[in-house]
Amino acid sequence: MDLHAFSLTNTIKDQLKQNLTQIMLETEKLISSLDHDEYCILCDFETLQKQFNEIQSVAASYYLQQYLSPHTPNHMALSLAAHHLSERRHGALIVIERTQTVGSLIQKGVPIGATLTNTLLESIFYPGSPLHDGAVLIRGNEIVSAANVLPLSSIVTTQKKVGTRHRAAIGLSERSDALILVVSEETGRISFALDGTLYPIHSTNNPIL
Repeated sequence: MDLHAFSLTNTIKDQLKQNLTQIMLETEKLISSLDHDEYCILCDFETLQKQFNEIQSVAASYYLQQYLSPHTPNHMALSLAAHHLSERRHGALIVIERTQTVGSLIQKGVPIGATLTNTLLESIFYPGSPLHDGAVLIRGNEIVSAANVLPLSSIVTTQKKVGTRHRAAIGLSERSDALILVVSEETGRISFALDGTLYPIHSTNNPIL
């Protein structure tokens, strides 16, 4: 399953069109500004980059929800937990197993065997918890285990901005069809890894990813 497997809703399409139109206007303004030698365009480039990142994250948020629904019946609890962890800047790494089992690809941690709830997930990743420094494995509606160690991606080892959690998420997604959620401890930013690619998602003031 890839990013073309789901169609965007009209609401998402309208939002993206609005954002893209704004970028077009800003781009036209930037082009006109190039005729003025004294004009500095660096700030405008930064603004455009932020706008493109925002559009990507909005689309990725929608796709994430579509990916989670068939494989995690209680995906709303997962979304709520990620939102709360993001607000508090509690780092997290959550593996959602899909059609392929990942047991042979990870270094197994502590068995949990409990029903998926947002409060349990949040407690696992609470700073200082003995289980917070690894990955949680979710299969269906069950938290199978915690403190699992994932294989790191070798592709991004030279990128200083990519932390260990993100490298681990990408690494497992390169070897399986699992979807891996990451919450950055430094920024609170939420991303998900799929098929070897990391996608930032939009969650500001919205507990439903």
